[in-house]
Amino acid sequence: MATILPTPANHFFSESNTSQPLYLLNRCSNMDELKQIHAQMFKQGLAADIIPVSRILAFCTTPISGNLAYAQMVFDRISRPNTFMWNTMVRGYTDSDTPEQALLLYQQMLSSAVQHNAYTFPFLLKACSSLSALEETQQIHAQIIKLGFGSEVFATNSLLHVYAVSGSIKSAHILFDRIPQRDIVSWNSMIDGYAKCGEMEMAYEMFKNMKEKNVISWTTMISGYVGTGMNKEALNLFHKMQIAGVKPDSVALVSTISACAQLGALDQGRWIHTYLKKIGIRIDPILGCALIDMYAKCGDMEEALEVFRRTEKKGVSAWTAIIFGFAIHGHGKEALNWFLAMQKAGIKPNLITFTAILTACSYAGLVDEGKSWFESMGRKYNLKPRVEHYGCMVDLLGRAGLLKEAKELIDTMPVRPNSVIWGALLKACQIHRNLELGKQIGKILIEADTDHGGRYIHLASIYAMAREWDQVVEVRKQMTDQGVSKLPGRSSISLNGVVHEFLAGDRSHPEMNKIIHSWDQIAERLKHEGYKPELKDLLLDLEDDEKETAINQHSEKLAIAFGLIRAEPSATIRIIKNLRVCEDCHTVMKLISKIYDREIVMRDRARFHLFKNGRCTCEDYW
Repeated sequence: MATILPTPANHFFSESNTSQPLYLLNRCSNMDELKQIHAQMFKQGLAADIIPVSRILAFCTTPISGNLAYAQMVFDRISRPNTFMWNTMVRGYTDSDTPEQALLLYQQMLSSAVQHNAYTFPFLLKACSSLSALEETQQIHAQIIKLGFGSEVFATNSLLHVYAVSGSIKSAHILFDRIPQRDIVSWNSMIDGYAKCGEMEMAYEMFKNMKEKNVISWTTMISGYVGTGMNKEALNLFHKMQIAGVKPDSVALVSTISACAQLGALDQGRWIHTYLKKIGIRIDPILGCALIDMYAKCGDMEEALEVFRRTEKKGVSAWTAIIFGFAIHGHGKEALNWFLAMQKAGIKPNLITFTAILTACSYAGLVDEGKSWFESMGRKYNLKPRVEHYGCMVDLLGRAGLLKEAKELIDTMPVRPNSVIWGALLKACQIHRNLELGKQIGKILIEADTDHGGRYIHLASIYAMAREWDQVVEVRKQMTDQGVSKLPGRSSISLNGVVHEFLAGDRSHPEMNKIIHSWDQIAERLKHEGYKPELKDLLLDLEDDEKETAINQHSEKLAIAFGLIRAEPSATIRIIKNLRVCEDCHTVMKLISKIYDREIVMRDRARFHLFKNGRCTCEDYW
């Protein structure tokens, strides 16, 4: 037990100095010390004094150093707790792992007819926010109005926030319109609410209409854009934030770095990394993990490793990010080596780490290793596999051609298979030309995920492989009848800090005439190398010349043509594709890397491909 007493215990309080307990409580740093002070208060008959007892409650309800059970014991022995004491206990439970206890305590507060003040409601509403308790929020709202606190900005902003984040954005907006004096917190709560609902147009309207914005306003918008996949908008707003002279906080920086990762915007990501160094922001574990993830997803594993090495206090997230980086680059053995190094460093893997490991095994064809690590999750690490881990295993087995084993795993797994798992098996059926099983799985997928255009396309692809064109037309008709559209192929390339996007068959780019001319030149050189387009897997029953025209309009081909026009002669060309790269485009990229002596890095929906000297690092296993 720690010793804090400045004098022997029997002289703890002098009779002439009743402020001694407050003095010692102010110096108290842990529960052992507090219990000593509390014991002496009992001995000296001061255990019922309101001010020191209130200090004891305040200390015991702090999340880090306190003890809620001890606070509750002290509180239960107070004959008539005042409003401050009730508020203190409510706040303590609100900040704990059991916020529902705050609402139960409030019921006791009401039944005891305890007087409220303006600080009572924000703590309660924070608990409601944590629990997404909309009905309780409405009841507390009624109490706020009934007791005359409806004009208190502190209470009203808390109420606005909980409505906004619990999904009742209409109620939030009605309340917002009725607030006589809105402050910046009111506006930020509305922006946050619309962002969490995915209504970014409304969020931006609120943002534009603010007379005064702070860093939270900008950060909320940037994070909202990233959360809804509007990564280009997030980068543009971050740029405007710089122009406005607002210094970003770590949340804004992490979100912007994430946007760079999703877009493959390596130049912008590097600029932000340099900016961090320039303004002296310390790379904490969260920022470090975001930078590692960004460099890995932008295809620069060397820089990802450099950030990892310089990151202090490497936790499981940083290790997992570097392992996942090797996984998506197809370096399965390296990923496993880093996993072993992580354990030697005393870092315990979590469920996300195992997703990275199983992904690494799947992309590298390490079937035995994948099976072994999957089995070890429960046996050695006491981790129960989730649906995503079974998905990795189905993908691993399917890619390796073990379709029967993959189907048996789906049939026996303890969790219900989702559309991602069925999709992985269907893709394996396409790769290995198991058309009969593919037809069965395709029908299951459409029934399970009727609004996903990709499911119809996959089944139609199976029928196209079997040259059952009537069935292709029927699936297309189903798709039209359901009002489902196909996700268009989209490729982006970042040059000189600007992200250029291309859609399959789209001619809207301002330099499209040059791009088409460049592609025609590329196509001529490809023919001289003996290249013939892979036309057999195209969905439509077209003549070969029509199929060739369609396949030449794939977005990654437009992107590579543009890259060869604009990129420096020795620069690596980096392309991001939103779908899986097709067999023909993969062949073309290998040939272009050889003909033009260029390194091409392409990230498709699942992994990286590094094309160099006519070969790809995936070894045609993707």
